[in-house]
Amino acid sequence: MIDHHGCPTDDRAGLEFKSARRPLRETATFFKEFVRRPASVGAIAPSSPGLVDAMVQWFDWDRVRNVVEFGPGTGVFTEAILSKLHADAKFFAVERSPEMVNMTRQRCPTATVYEDSATNLHALCDREGMQSIDAVICGLPWASFPESLQTEILDTMLQRMAPEGRFATFAYWQGVFLPAGRRFSKRLKTSFGSIQRSHTVWKNVPPAFVYRCQR
Repeated sequence: MIDHHGCPTDDRAGLEFKSARRPLRETATFFKEFVRRPASVGAIAPSSPGLVDAMVQWFDWDRVRNVVEFGPGTGVFTEAILSKLHADAKFFAVERSPEMVNMTRQRCPTATVYEDSATNLHALCDREGMQSIDAVICGLPWASFPESLQTEILDTMLQRMAPEGRFATFAYWQGVFLPAGRRFSKRLKTSFGSIQRSHTVWKNVPPAFVYRCQR
């Protein structure tokens, strides 16, 4: 095609431009949500590709069938999960922020994303026909949560998790030594039979690592 200036055009150029703009728009939305609700968001920018890889690569995607994501944010983990899901697997995400829900749905239009709380996990699993959960990928800011909320979410998740279920969640290094961060780490040790820490993803903002937990 030729535009009115006599220059060739390509529809792909428009798509690439939109793709380039998306990270900027997502970062702006993420920062706005952080300013509005710092205890619920816990970071100033979406997770980096390195952190996404550290979160999702650990799961045995050929075997897991029921997968849940807590706190998808802008959908960067959701996108990676969908690319690895087995054809027979079920998946849904739970996000409280309406803005983040919309961003995840825009990024991943085929994903089921509930605007709800992780504390309502049982009702959501019943709705999706999940008897138990094989894998949970979590982007919640645990170090920002009070003990009561940490306990409620973890207890609800563990009640629904399969005997060999796996749970991955990341932690920012600056939050590890806060009282809530230390409390969360101790709780993981009493809740799972195996806990490992991934390498530190230094290029994430802020630097982070992944707790990899198995029952």
